Amino acid sequence: MAALLFPAADARAQTDARQAWSAASGSIFEVEPTWPGYQKPGFGAPAGTAPEGTGIAILRPGLLVTAAHVVSKATEVHVRTPDGTRLVATVLAIDQKTDVAFLTVGIETTPIALAQERPETGAPVCALSNAFGLGIGITCGVVSASRRTGVGFNHTEDFIQTDASVNPGSSGGALIDLEGRLVGLLSAIFTKDSDSDIGVNFAVSTELMLESLPQNFR
Repeated sequence: MAALLFPAADARAQTDARQAWSAASGSIFEVEPTWPGYQKPGFGAPAGTAPEGTGIAILRPGLLVTAAHVVSKATEVHVRTPDGTRLVATVLAIDQKTDVAFLTVGIETTPIALAQERPETGAPVCALSNAFGLGIGITCGVVSASRRTGVGFNHTEDFIQTDASVNPGSSGGALIDLEGRLVGLLSAIFTKDSDSDIGVNFAVSTELMLESLPQNFR
């Protein structure tokens, strides 16, 4: 009987996320908003309670970015640092048109490195986020498409589409390359019947995210 022969797997073709995690995870925060009428944020709380989200330390110490829809209704916002410390965060600015918001915290943070170039379609990427409020974790996939506009989520769109797994709680998380450099801010899940991941997910490009930052905070 003839045997089926398969070539040895090329390690470079496999997504090894360890370097990406090591480089970027220290810059990723859990975001815990409290919405009007609810005292406890996050999953496991009563129906309608604000879901947890994710934030990223960027540019300078104490500055975080997240998705606007995570914090726009919040009466207060707390964040949980990579070492588990829970802190009060102040909302600095919200740009509803791009779904980007900026927060500040009173500690020294480690800003994530920013990619200098947009990743090509097909390039491996990973998502670091607080999916379902379980804590920060990593999933990986590829860039499915770039410069997506007119999808219908935000007034102004410049999305990187990815099949890396993204779920509720991931909003505001980081889409990174395998060196751990930020390429996008997780913003939306394309789905019809539920909020669960079906592999069509969108991140606001780093370029548009930075354009949303008011000049006086740069």
